[in-house]
Amino acid sequence: MTNSTADLAKELALALHLADAAAAVSLAGFNARTFTVERKADKSEVTEIDRATELTITNILREQRPEHSVYGEEHGIIGPADSPFQWVIDPIDGTSNFVRGVPVWASLIALVHKGVPVLGVVCAPALQMRWWAHTDGGAFYNSQPIHVSNIDSLRHASVSVTIDKGWDALGAIPSLMKLQQEVSHVRGYGDFWQHMLVAQGAVDIAIDAIGLAPYDIAALVPIVQEAGGKFSDRLGVPDWRANSLVTSNGLLHEAALAFLPG
Repeated sequence: MTNSTADLAKELALALHLADAAAAVSLAGFNARTFTVERKADKSEVTEIDRATELTITNILREQRPEHSVYGEEHGIIGPADSPFQWVIDPIDGTSNFVRGVPVWASLIALVHKGVPVLGVVCAPALQMRWWAHTDGGAFYNSQPIHVSNIDSLRHASVSVTIDKGWDALGAIPSLMKLQQEVSHVRGYGDFWQHMLVAQGAVDIAIDAIGLAPYDIAALVPIVQEAGGKFSDRLGVPDWRANSLVTSNGLLHEAALAFLPG
């Protein structure tokens, strides 16, 4: 398989099928409210629905793409580790919301080719929202093309910020508060949603929490980029394996980074 637009269109069809299968498991579990909650070693929450959703995705991929590897949040790497293609999966991004009955959670499905995310699907079934993109194929929300905003000044910008203990440990809270005073609107949409709102042009800058993992970021990257936006870590490095994420319409990226600790 080459990394052509036609090939990626085929992979996108598979990824959308994976999203359907994942949604059938996760949404049923969310609505039933009968799951149990555990704490992982990093103190984050996990349920049997997280694990079942990831297993559903992985089983389809092992059948349909046995030559690819799969890297999932709950089960690690499965399949040929030396494959140039790897699917990167977060079965439920926003588990804390899922647990509390808040509908803002999603399955994140990415295809990475030689270390570069080339395809992403974000499926939020409780919101009836889905975003997707692949390289050179444009970005879409519920089948409609999307593009980032053209806001080019902070004082007119809408910003979503997730302030957590990680930012506090870096001594960044005063700077983040200063940024919030410089912009027009501040919200805290959190997790995947803030970055998808950037891709849609509804938010201009999204600054995520510290402590992210690759499966939190990989699927978001192609969508933001194909929508005309930009992503990086807090230092300005476009690294989807970093532990921080800033997305923007591109016009305001450097202005936002100027408020973050180096």
